[in-house]
Amino acid sequence: MASLISLIVIFTLSVLITKIATEALVHTGLSKQAAKFQARSAFTGVGYTTYEAESIVNHPVRRKIVMSLMLIGNVGIISAITSLMLTFVDTGQSSTENIIRVGVIVASMFSLWFVSRSKWIEGILVRIIKKALKKFTTLKIRDYVELLDLKGDYEITVIEVNEEDWMLDKKVRELQLWREGINLIGIQRDDGTYLGTPKSETKVTINDQLILYGRKKSIHNLEKRKQDISGDKEHDEAIKEQNEEEKKQEQEDTRSKH
Repeated sequence: MASLISLIVIFTLSVLITKIATEALVHTGLSKQAAKFQARSAFTGVGYTTYEAESIVNHPVRRKIVMSLMLIGNVGIISAITSLMLTFVDTGQSSTENIIRVGVIVASMFSLWFVSRSKWIEGILVRIIKKALKKFTTLKIRDYVELLDLKGDYEITVIEVNEEDWMLDKKVRELQLWREGINLIGIQRDDGTYLGTPKSETKVTINDQLILYGRKKSIHNLEKRKQDISGDKEHDEAIKEQNEEEKKQEQEDTRSKH
């Protein structure tokens, strides 16, 4: 029974540790999904793609977090395997008792999965983890979701420029994305060059990855836009729609003041 309890404790700690690491990575500038993937990959030791490995290795804080995860993960996996073996190695146990143990393990795993998927529990854990990171580490806590106001219809995402895309071979000033309510934060070139806050004369080339911030609908429409007459028409319509949104917002602000 002691080995069974140890196994459940190890699995519980594994879930908690990866959640802590995920929040720590989020506060270094990674998105929630990327941070979750990086944390789980490091903990289980499955590895990364080249680009993702560089984003970790070139960042000193992320590197420390991932190195710690790798070490803890190796110990945790070995301990879990050992505990699992000890749980069933006792030949004196009957088949009924072994079935009960399997049932306990499955029920525990299901409970952990349910807890890890619970938004309410995750919200509590996130608040606790943030306070702990601020108190016990030198990691600068920056909630990029809050800083960028990524609520409701807003998001920050990456679009890769392909052939026939409306943005291809256009300069930043020609795109006028800001008039559509979209901000171009940076451009990742195919050769590895990164352009932060691109200038007006910067030209968008094939395979460029554009980091954009704006409304989900606007960015989605931009991603589908093709390099033809219809593309220019959609651009004009998007500008009109953005102007209408701004007018609505101004009216709401005026009403709220009164």
